[in-house]
Amino acid sequence: MSDTLRPINRPRLYEQVVASLRDYVGSAGLRAGDRLPPERELAERLGVSRASVKQAIVVLEVQGLVDVRHGGGSYLLHDTLEAEPVAALVDRRRRLPDVLDAREALETKLAELAAERRTEDDLAEIESALALMRQEIDAGEYGLAGDRRFHAAITAAARSSLLAEFMRMIADQIAESRTESLRQQGRPEKSLEQHWRIAAAIRAQDGAAANAAMRRHVRTVSRVRLLSWEPDGEA
Repeated sequence: MSDTLRPINRPRLYEQVVASLRDYVGSAGLRAGDRLPPERELAERLGVSRASVKQAIVVLEVQGLVDVRHGGGSYLLHDTLEAEPVAALVDRRRRLPDVLDAREALETKLAELAAERRTEDDLAEIESALALMRQEIDAGEYGLAGDRRFHAAITAAARSSLLAEFMRMIADQIAESRTESLRQQGRPEKSLEQHWRIAAAIRAQDGAAANAAMRRHVRTVSRVRLLSWEPDGEA
């Protein structure tokens, strides 16, 4: 006999706090740059523990929706708090370490090969991608399109059909890791700086330097708030 009675999944308390904060921001007309009430006040008004409020703030921080300033409160980075479901965050947190391992293995070799095999046309495309990323960042964006174009240009310059196929196989997961990294505070500028160093090594046809520069870059990408978040924590 099939068992149609299964446990009902209850939302974690901090997920309910996130939903309440989203509604509060909308009803109060808060905008990017505005500060949320202090954690103690939120806990009192919502009738929950400060631990639950703190965890809710962490979820919003992980998603790039608030800027948490130590000792200075939490500030909106956008006009709304449209947070994605916590279950989606949990899934991405589970996938991310493997994706980053794959990126380091593949992209360091691609950068090395690109340095050895690049043409002037390849260099022009790499520099065009960097110019696009600069333009996006100057416009207040993350630089996602320029970042994607930069790594695609290096893959093309490496001229390895099998490595390129591996990159296509995990393209969606790479896009996730790119967004996760670039929405960290200050990360777009740092990423662009590291891209220029990779490009310089490729232009100089220094495969070892290109490999090392790409490795440093991917390890920077791996330093994201999401990986320090404990989904089941209330502290």
